[in-house]
Amino acid sequence: MILPGAAVRVTDVNDTYYAFQGLVQRISDGKAAVLFEGGNWDKLVTFRLSQIEAVDATAGRAKK
Repeated sequence: MILPGAAVRVTDVNDTYYAFQGLVQRISDGKAAVLFEGGNWDKLVTFRLSQIEAVDATAGRAKK
């Protein structure tokens, strides 16, 4: 389930942001605003919910 604050990945292979991961900021009318942060830039992009999938934000992190 995709809710605000969820980590998501872009799954649309025809999109410039394909395979990028970001955080959902808001959801409205079947679309989600996803925030991408990287180095010296931030970008807020809107996607249809069918173009993104939820990811486990903790996957791949070593436990201490």
